Amino acid sequence: MTLHLPARLPSLALAILLTAVPAYAQDTATDETAAPATADTAEGDLGLNMGTPVQAENELGSTYIKDVSGDWEIHCIRTQLEADPCALHQVMRDDADNPVATIELVNLPAGQPAAAGATIVTPLETLLTEQVTLSVDGGAGRKYPFNFCTQRGCVARVGFSQDDVARFKRGNAGQLVIVPLVAPDQQVDLSISLAGFTAGFDQITELNAANEAAIQKVQAEASEAEGNGN
Repeated sequence: MTLHLPARLPSLALAILLTAVPAYAQDTATDETAAPATADTAEGDLGLNMGTPVQAENELGSTYIKDVSGDWEIHCIRTQLEADPCALHQVMRDDADNPVATIELVNLPAGQPAAAGATIVTPLETLLTEQVTLSVDGGAGRKYPFNFCTQRGCVARVGFSQDDVARFKRGNAGQLVIVPLVAPDQQVDLSISLAGFTAGFDQITELNAANEAAIQKVQAEASEAEGNGN
């Protein structure tokens, strides 16, 4: 039994990260829509207008691939800050190389039970009551409930302890198991490659620390500006 997701999948974990960026950080951007006239916009000798260059669409909030670590891509969200929030991203495929599910994983601040959080997206044809099961190298797995579904798939937002992250770093592959809605007596087994996970997780930890520092810098500058205005 094979379930397929669309080729383009939502970056929900990154969207969650973006909500941590203060709104005023996005308002600090300079206006780039007003471009000075150039030779391209001038009228030619025959009085023909040569047109005005169309400005590129504002990419604020768009996702881009910053780097690749083994079988993981490092996806970041473009912000107006000096450093953007990032997550590890991997597409899980079936034996025919069709995209079936995705996982996006982010490190979380120290001092809480979850050392990392992940967004798992599976097809709409998933039997939600059976939840999603995740294990590493054939070890004991854990079940996670689904939170909601969108037009692109069903989403489980899950947390991983420091021990879980350590298992990912030591392991070779994770196993994700879901059950098809149309065949509740069957299951779909998907492999999550852990090649490059350790380096990738360490990299997003550094990137997100830089993003947090950038947020604090903007907050400090905003507070200073507010104080100077009084």
